[in-house]
Amino acid sequence: MKKIAIVIAILGFAQPLFAVVMSSTNYSIQADSANFGGGLSNSTNYTQESTFGEIATGPSGSTNYNIKAGYQQMNVVYIAIATVANVTLSPSIDGTVGGTANGSTTVTVTTDSSAGYQLYIKASSSPALVSGANSFADYTPAGANPDFTFSIAASASEFAFSPEGSHITSEYKDNGTSCNTGVLDTNDSCWSPLTTTNELIASSASGNHPAGTATVVEFRASSGASNTQVAGAYTATTTVTATAL
Repeated sequence: MKKIAIVIAILGFAQPLFAVVMSSTNYSIQADSANFGGGLSNSTNYTQESTFGEIATGPSGSTNYNIKAGYQQMNVVYIAIATVANVTLSPSIDGTVGGTANGSTTVTVTTDSSAGYQLYIKASSSPALVSGANSFADYTPAGANPDFTFSIAASASEFAFSPEGSHITSEYKDNGTSCNTGVLDTNDSCWSPLTTTNELIASSASGNHPAGTATVVEFRASSGASNTQVAGAYTATTTVTATAL
C-alpha cells in the first residue's frame, strides 16, 4: 500500500489600501497635519473638536480622484485576517487504488473600512500540490465556470478548492446545478484550480467590525482508480490576502 499524505500550508496577509507620508523600520505614519492649535471642547449642548492653521481642508474631487484633506478628514482604516497555519487533508490516499482526501480552513476578515474588503487566494507553485518531482495536476473544470460537482478521469489525479460563506463572489454561487449563477451557496460545490494568480473569492461593500466575516475554504485532492500516484508527503502552500477598500 502506497500512502499519500497531504498538507496545505496557509499564509494570511491583511493589506489596508493607503500611502504613507513617512516611515522607517520602526514606524509608519499614514497621514500628517501641519497646524498650531485646536482641541476638544464641549458643553451641555455640543461637543466640538477643532484645529487651526490648515489650508485647503475638507473633501474635494473630480472624475479622476477624491481627496479628504486635513486633520478632521483623516480616517485610519483597520483590517485583520485570521486563519489556521496548516490543514491536513484526510483520509490518506492509497496511490495504487486511488481515493479522495478533503480538508478545510476558515478565514475571518474584519475591517472598519466603510467601502468593505476583498479576499484573495493563490498558490505558491504550479501545479499547486507537489511532492518533490511528483504532483497532483491543478483541477480542470469542464467549462469557463467552476464545476458544480468535483469530477476527474479515472486515470488522473487533481487538486481543487471551493470557498463558502456569506461574502463569496458570484463566481462561486450557484442555482443548485451550476456555478456563477443564482444566489445559493451549496456545500461542497463550485470547484476551481488553485493557481499562482490571485483569485478573488469573497468581497463586501461595507465594513464588518468588530464581528468580522468568515469564509470557509475547502480543499480536495483525488486520485482516480486507474491512476498510480507516487507515494509521499504532498504539500500545497497557499496565500490568502485581505485588502481593505
